[in-house]
Amino acid sequence: MALSHHDALVFSGSFKLKTAAEDFSVFPPFEIRSGAEQRVPFLFNSPHSGRYYPERFLAMARLDRNAIRRSEDCYVDELFGGAVALGAPLLAANFPRAYLDVNREPWELDPRMFAEPVPSFCNIRSARVAGGLGTVPKLVGEGLDIYSGRLPLSEAVARIETVYKPYHETLKRLLTRTHARFGFAVLIDCHSMPASIRVGDSGLRPDFIIGDRFGISATAALTETAIGLLSAMGYSVAHNKPYAGGFITEHYGRPARHLHA
Repeated sequence: MALSHHDALVFSGSFKLKTAAEDFSVFPPFEIRSGAEQRVPFLFNSPHSGRYYPERFLAMARLDRNAIRRSEDCYVDELFGGAVALGAPLLAANFPRAYLDVNREPWELDPRMFAEPVPSFCNIRSARVAGGLGTVPKLVGEGLDIYSGRLPLSEAVARIETVYKPYHETLKRLLTRTHARFGFAVLIDCHSMPASIRVGDSGLRPDFIIGDRFGISATAALTETAIGLLSAMGYSVAHNKPYAGGFITEHYGRPARHLHA
């Protein structure tokens, strides 16, 4: 489950990694919420509900404290917090999505954002980068620019090295531990969708959208069970539309290895 061979690269000299580390010197960038013992083969992950905005980051931004929150999946970590009482751990980001998006490849960077050239291994052509929503986002919801000028490349490197990588290392460790204990693991990657979302000819807004990367990240049996259980409880459920899952679902879902996302 290695993220990429580029993760072994070490930036030194002109790159200062202490900046992002200082952003979370008092408040941790993410946390694991769990009970005394994991009782079920499920792991919940909330990567976009972080609402701790470091003062240094706010000073860089051109947006006020309300506008910059438009990319949050607000309180999704609390919506799914009940899973902890049922014996499933929850990994929750405290850093905001506008600061860093861990539901991206580690180096999806927009070269137009930075004062220096980005490394050649960066993915600069993904649809997410084109939309301003790379690993270090350019925009928040409704297409608002986060920054008024270009950032030093060292800022992106610092966030990736000191926050992104530890987050994914923790997620991988929790999945590995779950798999070792139960023989399989199910990662539930938790998000919210805009209120304007509608699906199909009916124009209805679903209560739940189950995304399995169109059958790639989880077995059909697991997906069908989830849809069936929610439907039986009276919820409207959509499957893969309008959202099938992002990098985390695609990267960690390996049904052949009994890892489902």
